Amino acid sequence: MPNKNLLRHVAYCGLYCGLCAHRNRIPQQARQLQKSLHEEGYDNWYQYTEMKNTFPPFWQFLQKLVDLDCTCRTGGGPPDCKIRQCAKQKSTELCTQCKEYPCKLIQALAENYPIIIQDGKRLQKIGLEKWIEEQEERAKRGVVYADIRIPWQT
Repeated sequence: MPNKNLLRHVAYCGLYCGLCAHRNRIPQQARQLQKSLHEEGYDNWYQYTEMKNTFPPFWQFLQKLVDLDCTCRTGGGPPDCKIRQCAKQKSTELCTQCKEYPCKLIQALAENYPIIIQDGKRLQKIGLEKWIEEQEERAKRGVVYADIRIPWQT
């Protein structure tokens, strides 16, 4: 069984939380927008404009984006995630540990995240610790799943 500390940023399906725009790109961009607005005096100047009522909730929203910290293992992601439910039901920490990998659920997810199965096979081959190091290198280069994800159909 993998080390729980290593798993804290790995979803059951095999997505790495550090490559999610919600953990990586969005907080950085929100922080930069806050900084720019502050440098221009907007966090004080707004009260003299028509933004008097709308700016404070906007500023709070920006701060929530900066502080965003969700992981699959702490309740982040879709609350009704069938993959998470299946993994818990099978008492497995990662789908890649399942003899049915990649199952129908993972294959369906791969329709939007085309690298997930290949990443899962890589994880099986090199082990969790080395795989996480590779994912962290991706994150340092600014890679996020949104760059390679196929948009959800509406």
